[in-house]
Amino acid sequence: MSTATFVVAATSNEVLNVIAAFAGGLFIAGALVCAVVFGMRVRDRELPRPRPEDQPHLPTTGPIHEIREIREPDEVPVSEERERLMPYQLHSSGTRRGKDQVRKRWLPGSSGSFGSGGIGHT
Repeated sequence: MSTATFVVAATSNEVLNVIAAFAGGLFIAGALVCAVVFGMRVRDRELPRPRPEDQPHLPTTGPIHEIREIREPDEVPVSEERERLMPYQLHSSGTRRGKDQVRKRWLPGSSGSFGSGGIGHT
């Protein structure tokens, strides 16, 4: 091959495309390295991880289990002035323990829910 062939090959668009792709790859790799360094700096400024002693422990009496009970809502007080009640006039959100603690069950033969296509309550 002669020198003229190398000159023509060096000035063709293919070589310029390869150089542009290589430069783009170097730019992307540099951006990734900068992102990792930035992430390491941010992580160094964060609070340290909690030690095992700082983790919550079970009570000495053992695990606490769920308590199921039937609750009844408190009634909204009636306003004496026939105006609407403001939130500050209501007492804290209230439910109280119901007198009947037997769970309500579906009646046999009932539909079970609205629009299920069943025959309804019999």
